[in-house]
Order: sequence, then structure tokens, then C-alpha cells
Amino acid sequence: MPPEVRIAFHAPMKPPDHPVPSGDRRMARALMALLRDLGHEVVLASRFRSFEGRGDTAAQQAIARAGAAEAQRLCAAYRRGERPRPDLWFTYHLYHKAPDHLGPELAETLGIPYLVAEASVAGKQRNGPWAAGFEAALEALRRADLVLAMTARDEAGLRHALGPEAPIRRLRPFLDTAPFAAMSVRKRALKRALAERLGLHPDHPFGLVVAMMREDVKRRSYHFLIEALSRIEEPLDMVVAGDGPARAEIARRFADLSLETRLIGGVCPAALPELYGACDLFLWPGFGEAYGMAYLEAQAAGLPVVALNTAGVAEVVVEGKSGILVREERPEAFAAAIHELLDADSRRRRAETAMQHVRANHGLAPARETLAAALEEAIANHRRGEEHRPCAS
Repeated sequence: MPPEVRIAFHAPMKPPDHPVPSGDRRMARALMALLRDLGHEVVLASRFRSFEGRGDTAAQQAIARAGAAEAQRLCAAYRRGERPRPDLWFTYHLYHKAPDHLGPELAETLGIPYLVAEASVAGKQRNGPWAAGFEAALEALRRADLVLAMTARDEAGLRHALGPEAPIRRLRPFLDTAPFAAMSVRKRALKRALAERLGLHPDHPFGLVVAMMREDVKRRSYHFLIEALSRIEEPLDMVVAGDGPARAEIARRFADLSLETRLIGGVCPAALPELYGACDLFLWPGFGEAYGMAYLEAQAAGLPVVALNTAGVAEVVVEGKSGILVREERPEAFAAAIHELLDADSRRRRAETAMQHVRANHGLAPARETLAAALEEAIANHRRGEEHRPCAS
């Protein structure tokens, strides 16, 4: 592992201290914490956001100009000594809707390594409404000394776009499993307390949802789940943690179910392990999920998962072992999978497997090893690039 490195950390999609909770924000915070645990100094370089979600070309151009200005401001601050000069630039979550307008220029100007984590390339966006963002993201990735892909799907797309010899490595999504595992052994007491607080039946299985209520693919997942739950006749009480602009509509849809359902709003991260520990199974279709931090959290607490076999969900849930991945996008098929996990023995068999899977593949230990090696490789790649850079005449 390299000696202490001062790392400038940047998340162009959403800064890690953004007020709206999300899996993206949790992963950014986890990366910063793990880098510090490795002995490095990590500084949030900028809260500048490049995210543009509507495909508005004029807005993207304005963001690019603002990004160039922010890069110049930061560079001047580093040169004047107003900010400690970083040894490495680390950008988290880079793609066509959130290109990195800071890292490539600053890394080149300062002569430091440039590392990117959780990058993806969607070739169909090359000529779409985010064409400018696509090109900016692709150019940044070409200039990176190392790119960390968090799913096999992303790695394949990156290699197709950048070439088979591009410096790309896998870093599986990860979390600290200990707080969740600790709650799993207190399930009976936690469940009784939650049942009393919410007016639920303590002897019923508790199904859990943890997801924002946005008017996008999250809303689609909620609608699909409610359609599936309308087909459940066995005892099942639902606990739904999440908030957002679509909450009123989603609440009306849940109210039509015959199942006991409680919408508890947003839950602070510190309270999540206890909430998972009080429930029995995690139900979330997962349309459009890159991988889904909530799936990892649920399994870490011993909750088997029911999800669709879509997007990146299969990267974190082991079909038939830590949960059930439904191949057919039909509410009837999803309901059948829920029905299977309403059996206590079926849940029990998968619960321990789920915890072992996350601890072994997505815990802090494997992530620490991978990230330490990635820093070394990025620094080495940068040095080799400097050695082969043509001298100015």
C-alpha cells in the first residue's frame, strides 16, 4: 500500500453530504471512510454537481461552463496554497448524465494520478439527448489512470468503449456488515417493539421496503410491487421506509391492499440496521437498479430478498441462495416468489446464506484489499504515463 496520500474526492452526480438520502450518497461516504481507514487523508474537493436528468442540451452546456470555471477556481486555490495540494484525484460515479468536468483537467494540470470509481458507458447515448455528456464522460475515462467498475455489466461496457487493454478493475459494492449482523440476533425483541409501535401483528412475517419515492423507475417498482402484493392472501405485514414526491400516490395505492401496511417515511442511516433487524424479508423489484445498496443492507441483516432479475440486481443477490430473482416481469410471478418466502423454513435457510454472501463478497475486508491495490495501480500507471510523455521542445 502506498504511504499516506492526500486524496481530492469528487462525486459529480451528488456530493456525499447531499441532504437527499440515496444509495449513491451512501456508497460515496463508504468510499471516503474506507480510504481514510487505509491511512489516507481524504478531502471533499468540491460540491459541484454536473447531473442533468432531462436531456436539456442548453442546460448541459451551462453546466460544462460552470464546471470549467470551478476547475479554474480550484486550480488557482491549489497553486496559491489556499488549499493543500492533493496527491491523487478520486472521482466517484461518472456517466453521461453526470460527467466529470473537474478531475481530468485538475489532475493533468497538477500532474497527479486520476482514479475513477463506479463508471459506466451506455453506447446508445452517443447520439441521444445526453450526447455532450456522453463524450465528456468518455474523454474523462480515457484520461483516467485507473477505472473501477462496480458490476460486471459496467466492466463489459467500459471495455467495449475503452478497449480490452484499458486500466479497468472490479470493485464490488460494499458496506460495513457489522451493524446489520448485530441486529439479526435481536430479531425477536426488535420485531415485538416495531409491531407495538406500528400496530402490526408480531406473529406475521414482516416484509420491508427501503426506497425513495421518486417519479421515475422507483415509482415503477412501487407500482409493480403493489400489484404483486394484491395477490398475496397469506398473513404478511408490510413496512415501507421512504419518502419523495410520489409518496401521496404510492400511499393511496398501498391503502387499497388488504395487507396491513405502514409507510414510515424516510429513516436516518443510523436507524436502518435496527429496522432491517426487525423485519423478515426484503421486497423490491428493482427496475433500473445499478445494484442497490438496500439489497446489501437487507442481506447483511439476514433478510432474504425477492427482486426482479433485472439491471444489476443479480450482481448482489444470489439466486436461490440469498433470495429469489424473478425472471418474468409479471406481478403474478413476483407474488409466487413472495409466497415461497412466507414459509419460515425457506426464509431461515436463506437468511444465513445471505449474511455469509455479503460478508464474504461485499464486506469491508475484500473492499479494503481491492481499494488499496487500486491506489497503488493508479499511481504506478500515472508514473509510467509520465515517463513516456513526450518532452516539450
